[in-house]
Amino acid sequence: MTDVTVHKKTAYHHGDLKGELIAAARSLIEMHGPDGFSMSDACRLAGVSTAAPYRHFSSKQDLLAAIAADGLKRLGEDMETLVQNHPRGTVESISAIGRGYVDFAIREPHTFRLMFGAMGAKPENAQMREVGRACYGILLGEVAKFLGKTEVDEAVVGRAFPLWTFVHGLSFLAIDGKLDVHEFPVDINESIRIATGRLLS
Repeated sequence: MTDVTVHKKTAYHHGDLKGELIAAARSLIEMHGPDGFSMSDACRLAGVSTAAPYRHFSSKQDLLAAIAADGLKRLGEDMETLVQNHPRGTVESISAIGRGYVDFAIREPHTFRLMFGAMGAKPENAQMREVGRACYGILLGEVAKFLGKTEVDEAVVGRAFPLWTFVHGLSFLAIDGKLDVHEFPVDINESIRIATGRLLS
């Protein structure tokens, strides 16, 4: 279970109130799932009054949408950091993106489900679409470099899409406990490396 610290409630809250509420709610989501907490629970954990969230979020659903968008943003940052550790536009750099994707899902399974569930599918969620495109753009950019292209075209998308679907499916298999096969244990990192090489060839 995730350890959380409840902050003392204050009448006036200094700092990044919106960010702290998102972080508090995300901790609760990872403990209880998206439906297992209330706005008042998030306020209590962040140490603010129950009226505080409504300066930034109109409802719990609005807060959940912000958490999903924040998750995609952080996922993109993770992948961007991992890419820097390898020669750009290589099987190694693209495999690192895949590992970062799966690692995020394993580390924050409930947030990951929120990111790619009904919350992210709502057509009015422009922020989700924007950060989602930026996140996917990291993979597209690396695949373009691998193919020796200066921009994303149909060939780049054609190679990138199978890579994304592979790690996306692998992520859900991992967090759903479907990879626990004792007779033939799955090496996630090696599977990503092999699949990346084959799907790029």
